[in-house]
Amino acid sequence: MAGPSALPDHRLRTVCNAAEFAFDTTDQITGLPDATVSLGQGRAEEALRFALAMHQPGYHVFVLGAHGSGRHAIVNRLLKEHAATRAVPPDLCYLHNFDDPQRPRLLTLPAGRGGALRADMQTLIRELGPAIDDALDSETHESRVTALQEAHKAREEGALRELGEQCHADGLAFLRTAEGFVFAPTVDGEPMTPEIFEAQPKEAQAAVEKKVGEWSDRLADLLDEFPSWRQELRDAIDRAEREVLGPAVALLLRPLREKYGDLPQVLEFFDAVRKDLLDSGANWISPGEEEEDSPAEDGSRFHRYQIKLLVDHAATEGAPVVHETNAGFGNLIGRIEHVTQMGNVVTHYNLIRAGALHRASGGYLILDADRMFAQPYAWEGLKRALRSGEIRIEPPAEAQSWTGTLSLEPEPAPCALKVVMIGDRETFYLLTDHDPEFAELFKVAADFDDDLPRTPDNEQRYARLLATLARNAELLPLDRGAMARLVEEGARLAEAADRLTLHTRLISDIMREADHYARHATAPAIGREHIDTALAASARRMARYPEQVRQSILEGTTLISTAGERAGQVNGLVVVELAGQHFGHPVRITATARVGEGDVVDIERETDLGGAIHSKGVLILTAFLAARYARHQPLSLAASLVFEQSYAPVEGDSASLGELCALLSSLAQVPIRQSLAVTGSVNQFGEVQAIGGVNEKIEGYYDLCAAQGLTGEQGVVIPTPNVRHLMLREDVVAAAREGRFHVYAVSTVDQAMEILTGMAAGAPDAKGAMPRHSINYKVAATLADMAARRHASPDENSRISRNRGRGVARQRDSE
Repeated sequence: MAGPSALPDHRLRTVCNAAEFAFDTTDQITGLPDATVSLGQGRAEEALRFALAMHQPGYHVFVLGAHGSGRHAIVNRLLKEHAATRAVPPDLCYLHNFDDPQRPRLLTLPAGRGGALRADMQTLIRELGPAIDDALDSETHESRVTALQEAHKAREEGALRELGEQCHADGLAFLRTAEGFVFAPTVDGEPMTPEIFEAQPKEAQAAVEKKVGEWSDRLADLLDEFPSWRQELRDAIDRAEREVLGPAVALLLRPLREKYGDLPQVLEFFDAVRKDLLDSGANWISPGEEEEDSPAEDGSRFHRYQIKLLVDHAATEGAPVVHETNAGFGNLIGRIEHVTQMGNVVTHYNLIRAGALHRASGGYLILDADRMFAQPYAWEGLKRALRSGEIRIEPPAEAQSWTGTLSLEPEPAPCALKVVMIGDRETFYLLTDHDPEFAELFKVAADFDDDLPRTPDNEQRYARLLATLARNAELLPLDRGAMARLVEEGARLAEAADRLTLHTRLISDIMREADHYARHATAPAIGREHIDTALAASARRMARYPEQVRQSILEGTTLISTAGERAGQVNGLVVVELAGQHFGHPVRITATARVGEGDVVDIERETDLGGAIHSKGVLILTAFLAARYARHQPLSLAASLVFEQSYAPVEGDSASLGELCALLSSLAQVPIRQSLAVTGSVNQFGEVQAIGGVNEKIEGYYDLCAAQGLTGEQGVVIPTPNVRHLMLREDVVAAAREGRFHVYAVSTVDQAMEILTGMAAGAPDAKGAMPRHSINYKVAATLADMAARRHASPDENSRISRNRGRGVARQRDSE
């Protein structure tokens, strides 16, 4: 057979020599210390350390990389390492604002003193009630208040009595009735009856009524003075209460003032508490209706003296590191809760709840981008806080109409922290392109690599990394055979024999499942056989779809041939991704050609089943066809390409090599060996380019051939650049070693055609002529014949057909 020979088995899988590990089990080696640079993530760590050291605004970090690459673990380690060198931030408290209760005041205290102040104020509140009751119930105070009240009463009574004596001298009596005070004329010192008054002359009645009016005015003037006299009484009682409460309150506050004498804000609060206590006076004797309905959490009549400890750093060491996994607006910014009392929705400063920004202030906040962007208003709330440098607890502007309930306006807290947002690359690029504020706030990108070079040194370090992961998960130790198998699987997951994946979550899952099987077998350590069992079990759990596809082919429902020859037909290879798993299987690609105007019809594209990249691949192979075979004549064919029995969208250009081979076979009428499958993309020069999923594609075709029976003729044609990606299953490698299955690597479409057809592709000589019995000659001849037919008259077409028939007969005779 012409063309390149099959790849040797050692190039199909780069094995890891277990003897290279100088340990029997991982119990004998040390893991990667936290202080060292994380394996393969030096660039990301450098970016993180730079951002943490920058104290200018806007240098927050976006960590981008794939899920399962250890981003969270590395970020947490670095932040805790850096936070340990930072000072503990202050406690955050809210206080009642005596001047404006709707706007609670913020109080910042040294770490740990917020909790102490809250406890001290609770003790004070418990002591206030008995102390105030004792002071106001004292015999001295009650006697003083009684004396004031009696003096006031005597003053009022004396003024009224004096008024009565004065009007009596004017012939009037001053009487008290149920309706109030009245003046009546007298006869012989006794009030005149209505009958006697009516019997008086009109002039006498008018004179009496005039006197009554004058004395009524004097009474009104006197009564107008009574409120001021009562206010004087209240003021006097208030002074008495302040004088009796002052020493008691001062005595209770004295130890607190001494304890917190170094905190001016706290002393100001104590002054406000003292003033409020003295101003309220006897209101504190017992809870009135207002206090009974107060929204205090403990129902205390002194609830407004409580300390709302928003953030307590008493137990914090260094700067806080907060990972908010539910980054909704309220969980980020904080919220004000409400309670229902007596049918009314009320709130107060003790119902203020801290957000993640409060807890992380002075330290570091870790956010998961995908979770945060799933929450309404969260991103806008975070940007507002970072831009303004303060945390303002209030609904977002877009949601101000959420409720008409009266709420609070707490004093904003400082927002001095470093935010580390963890997301994927797509999110990072979308934010950079569509949100100008993102680049202003997140100036540092820490890009985590997906893999690292597979060198002997890195294999040793990789083993230490996996040993660390196993210990952290409390798994059995791994022997050297298991470690070698994991290194090989790490290369397979990286889709490159010379790379090792850094998606540690996938490797950790394999180790956990292998640990399960090792413990079930009561093995002292995880061995290679346990890793193989875990991988096989995982593949079996997800094998329903590939088994259905393979069974459909075996039953003849899906037409795929793995034997024989046919022109214009080739087995292509596709990969399907389901739930993170990749499965390869063959698909029949066919091509037809006839005289036309140079159009190559992609039936997938025409039916809206072909994606943009797939369509691009078809256009490229069309350009190659025209450039090679129609440089001096018009391309006069009408060709069509199709994925047979494909009813789902097709994307990617990995089938363009197979499509081109099928088209060339159709033009040359040279049959293609159906025992081979092909994958690869081509450029306009006929060079074969790398594709993805090469291992899964080869294994998918191998499984079909193995189910039908390996004949030694089956194999797969792949691009040469993909050889470095080969990490095939051991059964596929064994079949190749025994000559029952073959993998061919090609660099050009000519090499692919030689392998697929067994015929030389043919290279032009010095004059540009192709060898007569070559594929390229046949293709060129066919295209020249099509061009001639297209531009010839009907008689000339008939002559061309007769000559072509004689030419074909002579060719067959010579063969």
